Amino acid sequence: MQEISTKPYLLRALYEWCTDNGFTPHIAVRVDNRTRVPRQFVRDGEIVLNISFEATSQLQMGNEMIEFHARFSGKSHKIEVPVSNVLAIYARENGQGMAFPVESPPGDADDVLSSEDHEEAEAHEAQAVRDEPAEEPAAPVVTRAADKDDDGGNKGGKGHLKIVK
Repeated sequence: MQEISTKPYLLRALYEWCTDNGFTPHIAVRVDNRTRVPRQFVRDGEIVLNISFEATSQLQMGNEMIEFHARFSGKSHKIEVPVSNVLAIYARENGQGMAFPVESPPGDADDVLSSEDHEEAEAHEAQAVRDEPAEEPAAPVVTRAADKDDDGGNKGGKGHLKIVK
């Protein structure tokens, strides 16, 4: 029997810690073709999502996927994020949380959505972009800093998160 990763348990624990302390939990996500998010809000292959109770509906944080409904530019979207694509979870108010190493996707990621569902989702997102101007997300954008110091040399340590407003 294959051992289950600790990552989904840590995500749920930090989500609970954020909500218990009155903080707003956010996740930074690497976007690929297994990730279902409004593409107009993706920057450099990543997106930050507010996963608080007030910002989501029907939030389910499973061992493989995080799923919920959320509104972007006034329109409801079904969000699906593979747990393996979560780069970090943190409290918006103070930045405390945890970053995770980037995991390579298992197998062919096109298998998550059927081609018909994938085409329908892309068509819906393309129509939303044409219907209204893109707005910046309300949450701060988290970028992963490169593992280099100011002189361009390698730090040799883990990457860190930088909040950009």
